Amino acid sequence: MYAIAAYRSKKGKEELLREVLKDHVPILRKERLVTDRPPYLMRTTDGTFIEIFEWKSAAAIQAAHENAAVQAMWARFEEACTYESLVNLSESKEMFANFESVDL
Repeated sequence: MYAIAAYRSKKGKEELLREVLKDHVPILRKERLVTDRPPYLMRTTDGTFIEIFEWKSAAAIQAAHENAAVQAMWARFEEACTYESLVNLSESKEMFANFESVDL
């Protein structure tokens, strides 16, 4: 089950967001909640980060909500960014959405 998430950094928090993004999938992997497929990280023209990763199952998503390590990581996300709906990204209005590739 793939997830596509959009993260808009809060003012002055982009470096913190980058650090959280570095830790995100490794923490989920350590907790055995995501597959070994590599995640994709991209950026929109307005600086919003887009991440695509694969959960192991719907049960793994539910388990994440009760996992202390994941909850701590999500708290870091809350400090660093707001979540954005894909429909609000200007690229989503194009026939083919193009994003900048990001390496952390």
